[in-house]
Amino acid sequence: MFKKITESLKATWDELINKVTWPTWEELQSSAVITLVASLIIAVLVFIMDAVFENLFKLFYQIFS
Repeated sequence: MFKKITESLKATWDELINKVTWPTWEELQSSAVITLVASLIIAVLVFIMDAVFENLFKLFYQIFS
């Protein structure tokens, strides 16, 4: 049982060291900026949708109450 665990850990380590392509620092920074910009755009869109629906529901409740 411990032999299987050891072999699995060795295989995992070998794959992480020799087979995985790690991004460069510049690629990592670029991806982080893209993620930040996309997150901000989505947050603004959700805020706008929330404000629109809030006003629509207020109008709806004023008309029918």
